[in-house]
Amino acid sequence: MVIPALLLILVFSYFPMYGVLMAFQDYNIFKGFLDSPWAGFKHFEMFFNAPEFYKVMRNTIVISFLKLVIGFPAPIVLALMLNEVKNMYFKRIVQTVSYLPHFLSWVIVSGFAISILSTENGSLNMLLQSVKLIDEPIGFLAIPEYFWTIIVTTGVWKEIGFGSIVYLAAIAGIDPSMYEAASIDGASRFKQIFLITIPTIMPVVIIFMILAIGNLLSAGFEDLLLLGVNPVLRPVSDVLDTYVYRTGISGQRFSYATAVGLFKAIISVGLLTFANLLARRTGNSLW
Repeated sequence: MVIPALLLILVFSYFPMYGVLMAFQDYNIFKGFLDSPWAGFKHFEMFFNAPEFYKVMRNTIVISFLKLVIGFPAPIVLALMLNEVKNMYFKRIVQTVSYLPHFLSWVIVSGFAISILSTENGSLNMLLQSVKLIDEPIGFLAIPEYFWTIIVTTGVWKEIGFGSIVYLAAIAGIDPSMYEAASIDGASRFKQIFLITIPTIMPVVIIFMILAIGNLLSAGFEDLLLLGVNPVLRPVSDVLDTYVYRTGISGQRFSYATAVGLFKAIISVGLLTFANLLARRTGNSLW
């Protein structure tokens, strides 16, 4: 079993890294890596000077930041709330319902979102009209101002349940005698959460925070590609990953797209290292 596993790692993780050479070449698909002429940092300079550079970087940073600020604490809050539920039957139902969206592909989830937000029999528009908040249906997925809210909300709904599993496991490992001692001392359940539960699971939270900061430039791909399909939304939906896809695959600018992807990878490694250095001061780090 070891040899097949190593072969899989080599074939799918290490051999493809050779393709990074395209970022420094004027790659020609017919000439290959060996015969394509070298271009140095030409494609990096083209990206930094491109008219789309500011827009793509702004969208990537803003969407990633919103997902970090809203999406990161959401599973923690859900885990803390589920831990306080005493009715096991109700707790299992909530867990099952919250876990399920994670196992649905973004194609299905985006279909749900598009259906709910549709101007024709969309559930949200029908609800808003029934309570007299709006007179006419709103095309939520055709208005750029609503897109960031929609993409973050959809992402949180999809991942909140599955993300809470590891925090529930960490909470389950807390010694019950600590809660008993706090209860005897007169601490309410609310105080016990802040004085016992959160400090105890903090090492797990910090590790996941480091990983989240390292992925700060990974604003998403499938969700943005499927929900931001309307060209009107491109000024607010185009991020580094979708830009690489559009220029590399659709535009067949392989070297340029590879340079953009390599730029993202280098910045991500820097962010991961910086976050780990900060976390090391708390005594919890990846290395």
